[in-house]
Amino acid sequence: MESHEYLLKHSQELSEEYPGKYLAIVDDRVVAVSNSGHDAFENAKKICPGKEIYITYMPTELQL
Repeated sequence: MESHEYLLKHSQELSEEYPGKYLAIVDDRVVAVSNSGHDAFENAKKICPGKEIYITYMPTELQL
């Protein structure tokens, strides 16, 4: 499953688990979570070098 497909399939549970956070998704799993998109990306690069990393923000309920 590609990262974007994973996000679409699991967006509700991810938004409940990680409100206000940036997620780094590789293939079909969240590999890093941070308050900063840059930090999430840098951490994911260390965990999954050479892989395509998908970064997304999970808004809080107030931001919706």
